[in-house]
Amino acid sequence: MVDLYCRKKEGNKSLCPRCTALLEYANKRLDACKFGENKPSCRKCPIHCYKPDMREQMREVMRWVGPRMMVYSPLEAIAHLINESK
Repeated sequence: MVDLYCRKKEGNKSLCPRCTALLEYANKRLDACKFGENKPSCRKCPIHCYKPDMREQMREVMRWVGPRMMVYSPLEAIAHLINESK
């Protein structure tokens, strides 16, 4: 999702330093998550592990990418919707 945002919204051919930092931060937080494979979506998670500035950056990405997921990655969008409904 971060890659899509960076390419389409920001117009970059590859990840810019800001988006690279956000993606690395998100992966680091996921690796350290105590819920592991059973991690709920961030919106439903009882533990908010992102720093406020990174959380806001990720919200910005998700708000922009969310409505476009059905166009660019329909299978991932459907899987996400199914996981959200659990």
